[in-house]
Amino acid sequence: MSEFNDSVESMDDMDLLCEDMDGLMDMTDSEDIPSALIIANIDQSIFTDPAAQAAFENVFRDLDKDVSFIYLKNFRRARLQFSSTDYAAIARIRYDGVVICGQSIRCYFIQPRPANDNDNTFLRPPQQSRMFLISPPASPPVGWESIPESEPVINYDLLHAIAKLNPGETHEVHPPSMAAPAIIVHLCEDDTGFPAEKPTKILQTRRPDAN
Repeated sequence: MSEFNDSVESMDDMDLLCEDMDGLMDMTDSEDIPSALIIANIDQSIFTDPAAQAAFENVFRDLDKDVSFIYLKNFRRARLQFSSTDYAAIARIRYDGVVICGQSIRCYFIQPRPANDNDNTFLRPPQQSRMFLISPPASPPVGWESIPESEPVINYDLLHAIAKLNPGETHEVHPPSMAAPAIIVHLCEDDTGFPAEKPTKILQTRRPDAN
């Protein structure tokens, strides 16, 4: 912490800090300044050593006691959310380049997302419509609506013909007409009445005469 204390003492002049704040406000609109900072180039011990992490947090809590921390270990960074944009601007000026745990940290403002709805530089979410890639089950087409099941179709002629069937008799299912022949159901005879047919011998095609 001695390196940090030396750096802070060299930057502890409030008049110089106020001049830097005035210059920052002149260059940017106060509404455009975010209230969060990204702290980069953090020493690895801050992510593993509770004492080093507490010392790192106390540096910023001396400025804003309500600041919150989100650590990004894989990127050696941390996201700090301050209670106001003024605290974020002061921390950006005061602690950028300060040595903490042997590393000179860098402070950056978080880039706010533009409020323009017509900005096409960002990937937009898909439209809120039914997706066709959900399986199983497959999604029905858009606009499909279920309909009540229709009543079964009953063929009374077929039922009447079946009712007239008697065992052991030949039955005429459909009488003949000018457009179609009659349909007659015959009884199957005994298997012994139909001798097995001899297999037909396939004659080989004769080879043409050689000249």
